[in-house]
Amino acid sequence: MRDIIQIFFNFVGIFFVLYMVGYATFLFFSVTVGSSALYGAKRRNTLKNELLNDYYIPISIIVPAHNESVTIEATVRSLLALDYKLYEIIVVDDGSDDDTAQVLKNALNMVHVNRPIQRKLKCEIAEAVFETRAFKVPVTLIQKRNGGKADALNMGINAAQYPYFLCIDADSVLQYDSLEKIVRPILEDDNVIAVGGAVRPCNGAEITDGRVVQYHMPNKILACMQVLEYDRSFLAARILFDKYNGSIIISGAFGLFKKSMVVAVGGYDTSTVGEDMELVVKLHVFCREHGIPYRIRYATDAICWTQAPEKLSDLCKQRRRWHIGLFESMTRHKNILANPKYGLVSFVSYFYFLLYELLSPYIEVFGVLTMIFASMVDFLNVPFMLLYLAIYVVYSAILSLTAFFARIHTIDLKLAFTDALKAIGLCILEVSCLRFVLAWVRMTALIGYRKKKAAWGQIERKQINFNSSGPTDMK
Repeated sequence: MRDIIQIFFNFVGIFFVLYMVGYATFLFFSVTVGSSALYGAKRRNTLKNELLNDYYIPISIIVPAHNESVTIEATVRSLLALDYKLYEIIVVDDGSDDDTAQVLKNALNMVHVNRPIQRKLKCEIAEAVFETRAFKVPVTLIQKRNGGKADALNMGINAAQYPYFLCIDADSVLQYDSLEKIVRPILEDDNVIAVGGAVRPCNGAEITDGRVVQYHMPNKILACMQVLEYDRSFLAARILFDKYNGSIIISGAFGLFKKSMVVAVGGYDTSTVGEDMELVVKLHVFCREHGIPYRIRYATDAICWTQAPEKLSDLCKQRRRWHIGLFESMTRHKNILANPKYGLVSFVSYFYFLLYELLSPYIEVFGVLTMIFASMVDFLNVPFMLLYLAIYVVYSAILSLTAFFARIHTIDLKLAFTDALKAIGLCILEVSCLRFVLAWVRMTALIGYRKKKAAWGQIERKQINFNSSGPTDMK
């Protein structure tokens, strides 16, 4: 019996060494590529080696909202402050229980209009439409019955007048030059059908007219750790995937799409929780199956500032929803795996998300339970295990800090010395503690997930620290 247990632990040990070596190699390579890309972009900006901003692609900005009365006005005012000419703003109130719609109508002096909306994509019927043209771009508010975020997005697409639409969450604000930068890949290549932008937590940032005038690490420990996590995520994998057209997810908080292509694939799927990832994967499948030349890009310097949850309960809700969406997207499009038709999208992107995102919480929790069992039967080499964990934590922390400071430097944010020390200290805590807490949350996410699939998964909102100069956003 003891020999069988020894063989089991030997097998588990080999598996985890290979698993961690694979992840460490990918993380190192992706952070290296990401940092290089950021510094290259900063150098081009310094040398003015960029497209002239005399070219504008008309864009419809869609803001799906449900019970967002606290943040909706700041979000819309941030959109009105964008340094861009040809765009419209469409807010879709998806059956809010609070006064989201009334806050916006009062703030912008909106009036009721009789505007028919052709439903090219299936969605709930509009109950009322309000507009204002008192600002530099038109703002439309659509009130409809609750159908979920995907349903609200489909309504926004139906109402959109322009050939490209951009989605932004109602608790987020765009940097003043984000539209100009997110359209550049489309100006460079006609085959680009979607572009994702970078998302950063706005906790701790003071923003005026889309410009960060003061930045410091958030006061809340949990929000600080998410700042580090976001930078590692957006700097690492997404920049690397962009190099070979392998991005299979664009954050629902900030993504630009070609409207005709999205309509062709049926829009957002209202039966899934992860509507953002499902749409991107569906675009890959549609274009590959029909032989359509296409590119899905990632704009590293187009920045959206969003609220990171400051309560652990809210963070768990968010990550549970994300993991359910990942599961649904990958299982619905499982034919991508090991399919030569999809090239590196199959053998790198899909495989990475399968092994290191979808299955990782189960693998990590299994590893912890295995260590506990090995300790109980006296098979655990405690000094070696502690050294192994210490090396993993330090290695991951160094790469996270590399991503964080590279992002801070390349977008010209000034960070106080005390904030830098806070980032270093909390980086260790994020890798060694928060990661395993969220692994447990993700592992249990699929229990009873089919209930309330259209629910928004609301978390507590706080007023965004956004200021507007006022007259500049008027006609």
